Amino acid sequence: MRKYWDNPGNVGAGDVVRAGSRVPDQVMIGNIRIAPATVLAPMAGVTDTVFRRFIRNLGGCGLIMTEFTSADGVLRAKDQKAKRYLHFYEDEHPISAQLFGSDPRVMADAARMVEDLGFDLVDLNLGCPAKKVVKCNGGSGLLRDLPAIGKIFEAVRAAIGIPFTVKFRAGWDDENIVCVELAKMAEDCGLCAVALHARTREQGYSGAARWEWITAIKQAVKIPVIGNGDIRTPADACAIVAQTGCDAVMIGRTAPANPWIFRQIEQYNASGQYEEPAEADRYQMIRTYFQMLIEEELPDAVGKMKQFASWFTHGVPGGAGLRKAIYESKSAPEILSRVEEFFELRLHPVSLVTT
Repeated sequence: MRKYWDNPGNVGAGDVVRAGSRVPDQVMIGNIRIAPATVLAPMAGVTDTVFRRFIRNLGGCGLIMTEFTSADGVLRAKDQKAKRYLHFYEDEHPISAQLFGSDPRVMADAARMVEDLGFDLVDLNLGCPAKKVVKCNGGSGLLRDLPAIGKIFEAVRAAIGIPFTVKFRAGWDDENIVCVELAKMAEDCGLCAVALHARTREQGYSGAARWEWITAIKQAVKIPVIGNGDIRTPADACAIVAQTGCDAVMIGRTAPANPWIFRQIEQYNASGQYEEPAEADRYQMIRTYFQMLIEEELPDAVGKMKQFASWFTHGVPGGAGLRKAIYESKSAPEILSRVEEFFELRLHPVSLVTT
């Protein structure tokens, strides 16, 4: 399956429209308007409130989602991690809270609390492949038990009034593909949209995403279908819509490596071209994100900076030296100082005058 065009920046807007490969301007999920029809995927350790607002401020993203959060943790008053995961600001709307768990009653109670917190949507995680989640029958572990999923669907749908969605993988492995059956069940239980990461649990994040599974779901249900998997460029986003007919696109791992991806999709929709960030833009992006981390006073701000440094400095000449300086730093202000020194020297080198 072809997922890349050779020179996406050279494709004219007319070609994009004629090919039918345009990401929709909007999608309605229940009574919530998502415009444009692009979604930041929930990612553990990534999509905290700082990164979500960072993406929102760069533009082009219609819906943002929290890190996946334990329903059990939400109900435990002393679970500080769950509280932090579900913390958000008013400028993050529309925002969806993603929960995982296997007990229908616990899931329903947690979803009710999420609704009371002011979230616009609730999403059920049936995609996480992590062993520690799967062994508790959470995430993609539930894909082996469709009746159990049905009970969760019914309990949560009865408990809340806001839109309820689900993100899932195609199945446990290639011999157990359940995505179409699961999507139909979601629709029958009153869910408002489904999102498919077009890989199996066994694949993890390896191999190619099978977009044809998204096509099969789109042909089977009437509720909105969100396509996810191997969307690395604006051309990919348009191609997945053209090939599958999906109503929206969800982007995960590409976003921390290229935070401009949503804005680029918007540009590509409009003109068939998109802007590549200059080195000065990357400097401003890194400095802005790191400063936001410091201002938020997150307990793991230093760890976050070191984690994101490898993504944000990918492709930057001399980036290895900057990453080394960041990894050796002991505090958040020191890391920010190293970033500023590196880019200031590159962008404004000291002139040497020979006499």
